Amino acid sequence: MTTITYQPAYGALAGNPSTTSEWLDRARQVAQMVAGDAAQRESEGEPPYREVQLLKDSGLVTLLGPADHGGAAERWTTALRASREVSRADGSLGQLLGYHYLWAWATRFFGTDEQIAAAEAHYTRNCYFYSGAINPRDKDIVATDEGDTLRLNGSKSFASGSLVSDLTCLTGKLEDDRLVFIIVDSSSPQLVYNHDWDNMGQRGTDSQTITYHDVFVADGWHYAAHPPSPILFGAVMILHAALMQGIGDGALDAITHYVRTLTRGTLPQFATAAEDPLILRRIGEISSRLAASRALLFATADHIEQSSDQSDVAAITVDGFRAKVACVEASLEAAATVHEITGARATSSKFGLDRFWRNARTFASHDPTDAKNVYVGSYEVTGELPPITSFIRV
Repeated sequence: MTTITYQPAYGALAGNPSTTSEWLDRARQVAQMVAGDAAQRESEGEPPYREVQLLKDSGLVTLLGPADHGGAAERWTTALRASREVSRADGSLGQLLGYHYLWAWATRFFGTDEQIAAAEAHYTRNCYFYSGAINPRDKDIVATDEGDTLRLNGSKSFASGSLVSDLTCLTGKLEDDRLVFIIVDSSSPQLVYNHDWDNMGQRGTDSQTITYHDVFVADGWHYAAHPPSPILFGAVMILHAALMQGIGDGALDAITHYVRTLTRGTLPQFATAAEDPLILRRIGEISSRLAASRALLFATADHIEQSSDQSDVAAITVDGFRAKVACVEASLEAAATVHEITGARATSSKFGLDRFWRNARTFASHDPTDAKNVYVGSYEVTGELPPITSFIRV
């Protein structure tokens, strides 16, 4: 695999943390470093090469890697919390980090014990950054078995972060209809980036379409795509929830920071916004809703991580649905009220406060909240969920 040469990052970070608390402090430190130019970077929509290098320099990229090879060997819930912290400053970068964690663990879903050990050691030692192009609504990549390699042809949309990653994960279908999970070199010259990501939010994810023209993948970089653990879907819902929660928390941060600078209240009898009960009531309402969704998110994440394949899969999946619904709704409300609270002057493009709503609305549209509420309601009434294949293709 080819390692991409990135632009210089933000600055040096001393050593790697040694405890979970210290790793989360490191994520907050990274968030602070990228927050200052987040609005400008988001408006320009340039691929975040520099920011991905910062994630590497910080050690966060190898958070889940085995300790024997220099990783932190941290828990999945720590990774969720770290990606939420980064999303708080930059929704796009937080999404890329969260997806990196998902795909860095991908062989745990599909590989044998030997394949898992080899892949995780390789990723950790080389500090590779992962992306994924696994949109189940697309046609599968056609994979032709040529002995010791697979030849890939086709295309995949929503390849979030592939342009700035070292490795891209995707699924393909062999001629006998067997599915395979594949990891490709993101810098392969036979891999064509279509540069068609022109959406209103999450611009920094650069979630463009990728076309594969005779891309060759050697043995050891593809795996039989057997059905993954049934609790995986709940875990993915929690990942999405963490990204949305971070965007909502970031919106609240922006509101409170701006309000502290206001020298007028909504009501004329109040000299400053900090004295105005209308503004304080709205901030308190948003804060309480975000605190509730955050508590549900992390409680559900801890529960899912402690579960096993023998657990009540329906209950775990519903827990994931509930947490995502709560985080989506709280985040959208926070992002949508930014300008109601901060006022007309805050709509200036120099502040970039509209990015919170655009990012929240864009990612919330990934899959419909109404559908999740239907499944939760069905579970409440019947105690059962339909098979996972009825709401996601696996």
